[in-house]
Amino acid sequence: MRTTIGIAIDIPEPWGSQLTRRRLLAGDAAAAHIPAHLTLLGPTEVDGGVITEVAEHLTGVATGHEPFQVHLRGTGTFRPLTEVVFVAVASGDEDCKRLWTAIREFEGVRRELRWPYFPHVTVAHDVPTEALDEVYADLADFDAKFMVTAFTLFEHGPDGRWRPHREYCLGDGAAPPPASHRRR
Repeated sequence: MRTTIGIAIDIPEPWGSQLTRRRLLAGDAAAAHIPAHLTLLGPTEVDGGVITEVAEHLTGVATGHEPFQVHLRGTGTFRPLTEVVFVAVASGDEDCKRLWTAIREFEGVRRELRWPYFPHVTVAHDVPTEALDEVYADLADFDAKFMVTAFTLFEHGPDGRWRPHREYCLGDGAAPPPASHRRR
């Protein structure tokens, strides 16, 4: 049996809910099921039997990476390639890239990429041009700094929702049961 997984860094409060609300206001229906986050591994279909191996690999990844600070500032866009507006990662992007690279060392999660990895927080996707322009302008002065201390492995359920499978703490690899926070 196949399942779809993803790995992400939650955007902490108060910024997470602020960015999620703005995405909803833009008319992006995905925001109802996907709160603000930094993606480390986008939706990836894997054999269901490999989840245990993925979890073991992620424990090693977390153990090998220390917590780091992320600074989100301003907006960017991928237009005209894709209809996306995002909040930019002003610093901490190299740490995200190192995590992404380490995660992809496990063959079971490697897949062909359509675009190079670029850390960002999507705030509008596939909405009308006017809505993209409004979000771009509204969040142009957005500024947030926070420590990244963990990342989360998610599974995509048959109901279309993302559910936390396990959280991994940076620096020690501890993998407690899913966090009691609202997610995908």
